[in-house]
Amino acid sequence: MKTAGSINLRSMIPVAEFKQFTEQQPALKVLKPWWDVLAEYLTVAMLMIGVFGCTLQVTQDKIICLPSHEPQENSSEAPCQQLLPRGVSEQMGGLREVRGLKNNLDLQQYSFINQLCYETALHWYAKYFPYLVVIHTLIFMVCTSFWFKFPGTSSKIEHFISILGKCFDSPWTTRALSEVSGENNKGPTTGRATVAVAATAGPGKAGEGEKEKVLAEPEKVVTEPPAVTLLDKKEGEQAKALFEKVKKFRVHVEEGDILYTMYIRQTVLKVCKFLAILVYNLVYVEKISFLVACRVETSEVTGYASFCCNHTKAHLFSKLAFCYISFVCVYGLTCLYTLYWLFHRPLKEYSFRSVREETGMGDIPDVKNDFAFMLHLIDQYDSLYSKRFAVFLSEVSESRLKQLNLNHEWTPEKLRQKLQRNARGRLELALCMLPGLPDTVFELSELEALRLEAICDITFPPGLSQLVHLQELSLLHSPARLPFSSQIFLRDRLKVIRVKCEELREVPLWVFGLRGLEELHLEGLFPPELARAATLESLRELKQLKVLSLRSNASKVPASVTDVAGHLQRLSLHNDGARLLALNSLKKLAVLRELELVACGLERIPHAIFSLGALQELDLKDNHLRSIEEILSFQHCRKLVTLRLWHNQIAYVPEHVRKLRSLEQLYLSHNKLETLPSQLGMCSGLRLLDVSHNGLRSLPPELGLLQNLQHLALSYNALEALPDELFFCRKLRTLLLDYNHLSQLSPQVGALRALSRLELKGNRLEGLPEELGNCGGLKKAGLLVEDTLYEGLPAEVREKMEEE
Repeated sequence: MKTAGSINLRSMIPVAEFKQFTEQQPALKVLKPWWDVLAEYLTVAMLMIGVFGCTLQVTQDKIICLPSHEPQENSSEAPCQQLLPRGVSEQMGGLREVRGLKNNLDLQQYSFINQLCYETALHWYAKYFPYLVVIHTLIFMVCTSFWFKFPGTSSKIEHFISILGKCFDSPWTTRALSEVSGENNKGPTTGRATVAVAATAGPGKAGEGEKEKVLAEPEKVVTEPPAVTLLDKKEGEQAKALFEKVKKFRVHVEEGDILYTMYIRQTVLKVCKFLAILVYNLVYVEKISFLVACRVETSEVTGYASFCCNHTKAHLFSKLAFCYISFVCVYGLTCLYTLYWLFHRPLKEYSFRSVREETGMGDIPDVKNDFAFMLHLIDQYDSLYSKRFAVFLSEVSESRLKQLNLNHEWTPEKLRQKLQRNARGRLELALCMLPGLPDTVFELSELEALRLEAICDITFPPGLSQLVHLQELSLLHSPARLPFSSQIFLRDRLKVIRVKCEELREVPLWVFGLRGLEELHLEGLFPPELARAATLESLRELKQLKVLSLRSNASKVPASVTDVAGHLQRLSLHNDGARLLALNSLKKLAVLRELELVACGLERIPHAIFSLGALQELDLKDNHLRSIEEILSFQHCRKLVTLRLWHNQIAYVPEHVRKLRSLEQLYLSHNKLETLPSQLGMCSGLRLLDVSHNGLRSLPPELGLLQNLQHLALSYNALEALPDELFFCRKLRTLLLDYNHLSQLSPQVGALRALSRLELKGNRLEGLPEELGNCGGLKKAGLLVEDTLYEGLPAEVREKMEEE
């Protein structure tokens, strides 16, 4: 019998209301292995059973009861007992035989009895079976999808799915795998085979038309297939951003195992739930019966106390119960298999070994914890996802992409705009702080000098052979690898190389094999344990080396310097203040012409220097020299023409400086000199004398004997007057007198006809002598003096100086 209430309830349980429990983002299907998919279909089937039973419950009569006419003496027997062992047909026949019995009950009494017997006589399992099915199924659904909803896990899953989809669809993934496919079709090419081909083709053709790919081992070289689609700039930038996202995501997810733990917990919960459902359903399923005896004390109301009731949906519910139990058993088996899969293999570790072997990208790292677990789930869906995702874990793949983006950004035309002439007059390209070296650099065949600064992990491709005019290379904090074919090309061509790094052991070994090298400039520190030994790679191969510059913290001159003693002409050692103790190796440099020992912590002039008979220039800048009594020994260096003793703590110059008659340039600036010896005037060959930044108060008149003097720097001293004899130096071209205590300038300055530069700023001058007009070479641009003093000169003198 249908009622208005049952009709309203019908609209309360539509199937559509349960869609929210099963609906999930389509992208999440990649994290559902086959057993989760099967379990999802099983839950849908079980939910349909429950919804169907609930619908029947609220839309049809639940139970129909008739009063029992048994005699009072048989009242101890249950009503309907005589009908229970018989078949339905017999029952119906029996009912036809007792036709005509009147119960004297109206409709309201029947409804009352039906409701009362339904609540009191019907077993709770038969009564609530469809509702239990719905509830249990919903719990299964929640357990299955809980890790997709829980905040601590859903954010990681959604982020992973987002990145995975972008990696799968990225054009760079297709390009990278296509390159590998082309490489595998052509067969593996080892480093030795490449070297052999390069050596046969000659240095000029080594590597032309091919692109070197460094994979698992640095020696492995493969060629790029020609038919690979190019990425545009936007796609390249998107792929670059993906690499960064994958790196950050990997670091974040590998820190914990919350996803793995949550999946295990919800699986264990489903197994426990399955066992509980299975046990109590098997126990209570027999409680669903077609006939139900009902004994209630309603005789005062209805005249009857015993009723025989028919559970109208018992037959259908019993069949649905057995179907439900079957589905639950299958569901439980999938859960048990899930537990077996979770515990019989290490799911917190994931190896890309097969992907590395298939793709040849040997640097793809293995992953762990939640990252590994998600990749294991992905493999259950489709292993192609992890293969394509692995492309973005490879540093080699990332370097290829960076190279491609660099080539897009740095076109040959843009690079040519940066070409400039360096101090040596060579056409130079300087690149700084780039993620790599653009291949387009090697299209500039006119390039003569290449300067690379703060560029990491440079690998010169075979295209280097196109730079046929390259003579100078600078690698400043830019570690570089050079294939053997390129070494052959540069071995005799490169003349100058500069390498700057944190430690000298980072200097590439191929640098010491460039036998055509003429200048080698190295800058870096020896490790503390090696600073005393100061071991440097052998220089025997550098047969043409003329200039060696070493800026480090060595305690002695490296022994390998003697390898080039027969042809080294210039040696520069800059020690950044570290004390240089042993210099005996210098004695073997027989042809050395220039020697710089800068910031080496020297307190005396090393005796080893006096053995250098070919020495022409000596620079001892920025040391701790206080006395230079050894200057007498420089007479053995008969070719010495330049002596730089500046930036020290020298308090006086010894008298035997007169022995240095061949000396042409003497630098004594930035010391603590207060006087100069008169014997300095006997250095007749002196052309340049720099004693600026000292404490000189007067000058010896004997300076006038320096008839070859052309440059005299006396700036930043305490001179109050100049000796008139100074103006006998007729060849003087530059006279620097700024920032002293001069009160007047002698009119004899007019005798310096060759004077072209005169600096007088920062003195106490009240005027300038008009004899300055006799200095024919002195122009306004060469006269540095206060404007008021200049304006005080006669007009004709100023006009003469201002003439072009």
